[in-house]
Amino acid sequence: MPHQLSGGQQQRVAVARALAPRPPLILLDEPFTALDASLRAELRTDVRAALRADNTTAVLVTHDQTEALSIADQVAVMYDGRVRQTGSPSDLYHRPADQWIAAFVGDANLVDATAHGSTAEMRLGTIALASSHQGDVTLLIRPEQLRLNDAAASGVSATVRHYLFHGHDALLALQLPDGTRVTARILDQPTDYPPGAHVRLTVRGTAYVLPGPALSR
Repeated sequence: MPHQLSGGQQQRVAVARALAPRPPLILLDEPFTALDASLRAELRTDVRAALRADNTTAVLVTHDQTEALSIADQVAVMYDGRVRQTGSPSDLYHRPADQWIAAFVGDANLVDATAHGSTAEMRLGTIALASSHQGDVTLLIRPEQLRLNDAAASGVSATVRHYLFHGHDALLALQLPDGTRVTARILDQPTDYPPGAHVRLTVRGTAYVLPGPALSR
């Protein structure tokens, strides 16, 4: 009976009822919030497939960044009542319009550096740039770009502040010798890293130079 449905079941029925008439445009306002994580991911996939099958445009309002990045073709980031940037999920994640969006969309390391054309020097070493620049810049380095090496290997020394295990990955809060704090995401190292442990870091890939003035050095 309707009154016997759980909150999550009621929400799924509401989504199905909204999609059933096959409207050309639908507004989804936080449609998956009452669901547990696995069911939320499953329903997101089903709703996206249904919308594509019916060629329906949907406007999805959400505070869940993972949800926005995984389901949308175009994402608009709003702050203080105005749109700060629109673009594909990949554009927002890899090429944010400013430092605020870089830190808001996913985890981010904002690192000051000195650019020399196609490369830049920073506290984490030398890194290739996605585009040529000169002078003081602020780089966006995502946590998954930082790799942990054995203490005897090359790289920059760092001390573990926090270790957060998520199952499919782990997030490490680290501090460099000069006090700079960075975050690393590790996928293939099952080792636990207690606070105070010493590791060495290297950076892979290229860095994106963020628009706007460089961070204070």
